[in-house]
Amino acid sequence: MTSKGVNSIDFDSASLLQEREEQIFKYERFIDEKLKVNLQNVLDSRDKLFEKLSHLMELKTKIQMVKDEKLSEMKAMINLGSEVYVQAKVRDTSRIFVDVGLGFHVEYTLDEALQYADVREKHYTQQSEEMTKKAAEIK
Repeated sequence: MTSKGVNSIDFDSASLLQEREEQIFKYERFIDEKLKVNLQNVLDSRDKLFEKLSHLMELKTKIQMVKDEKLSEMKAMINLGSEVYVQAKVRDTSRIFVDVGLGFHVEYTLDEALQYADVREKHYTQQSEEMTKKAAEIK
């Protein structure tokens, strides 16, 4: 093989190597700019669903406690916002106001509130499973 042939092979190898490096750079940029951002968004959305599920579980536990202990009145600490609490006396525990979103509250009986919580729990669980599958697809 002549020196001209060796130089031709070296040039082809260098050109191929440069093309591969450019492709790798494009893939890395796509992963960093698109996939990682999409994955983080999906995981953040799923975390918000888990937080909502946690609040629903807390609601169900407290309603069940009121029902089991047959409380007709009780004292409670109410969060006014910004972690400022006041003590309140609840004179009638047969009905409860539940935050249903967008700043709206609905008055329910305890049984109705439990039914509402069960429906929302199923919905949030289904959504969180879908988010988990979506996150796995992105990974």
